[in-house]
Amino acid sequence: MQNSLTIYGIRNCDTVKRARSALDDAGIEYRFHDFKSDGLDLDTAKEWLAQLGAEKVLNRRGTTWRKLSPADQERAEKDPASLIVDHPSLVKRPVWDRAGSLRVGFARGEAEEMVKWAAL
Repeated sequence: MQNSLTIYGIRNCDTVKRARSALDDAGIEYRFHDFKSDGLDLDTAKEWLAQLGAEKVLNRRGTTWRKLSPADQERAEKDPASLIVDHPSLVKRPVWDRAGSLRVGFARGEAEEMVKWAAL
C-alpha cells in the first residue's frame, strides 16, 4: 500500500511541473500544496528545517533571496522558519513529504530514483 504523498511547491515552477508530470506518468497519487494559494504554516516550516536543515530548504541563489533586505537575509540565520513562512518562494522546490519522510528537489539525474522513492 502506498503511503500518503504531498508535493509542496509553486504551480508555475518548472521543476515542480517536471516532478508532477513524472508522478502522473508513473500513476502515483499525490496531493499538491501550492505555496502561493495554500500558504505555508510555521509548524511545517519548523519540521522541514529540523529534518533537513536550512541549507537544504532555503534557496539562497534565487531572485527572491536577492530581493530580500539585509535584515531579512539575517533572519535566515536567526529565524529561518518565520522567514520562509513570510517568503515561501525561498523554499527549494519541490518538497516531497511521504508520510513524514522528507526530500527536496527534482534534479534531472535523480528523477527516476525520486519517483521510485515516492512510490514506496
